[in-house]
Amino acid sequence: MTKQLLHLVFGGELAALNRVEFRDLSKIHFVGLYPNFAQARDAWKSAAQATVDNAHMRYFVVHLHDLLQPEETAAHAREVRAKFAPPKKSAAKSSGKGAKPGRAK
Repeated sequence: MTKQLLHLVFGGELAALNRVEFRDLSKIHFVGLYPNFAQARDAWKSAAQATVDNAHMRYFVVHLHDLLQPEETAAHAREVRAKFAPPKKSAAKSSGKGAKPGRAK
C-alpha cells in the first residue's frame, strides 16, 4: 500500500500583502485535498496562476500528514525539499574589484 501524505490546497484574498490575514474568511477557496505533494503543487500552481491579476490572492499547500503524523515530519520535509527545490547556483562569487572569474581573492 502506498503511503498517504495528505495535502490541503486553499487560498483567498489577503487583507495586506505583508501578512497572512484573509480579507473575508467566508470566501476562502478550498481547491482540494491531494494524496501527495506533486499533485498538491500542481493544483496550487494552477489556482495561483488563474488569479495572477489580483496581487492580494494567495494560495497555500498545507502538509496535513505532518499534523497527523508529526514524528515523520522532518524526514518527509527533507525528501520534498530535495525533490522540488530549484537547482543550486554556482558557489563562485566575485568581489567586483579586480577579481577575475574563477580565481579566489
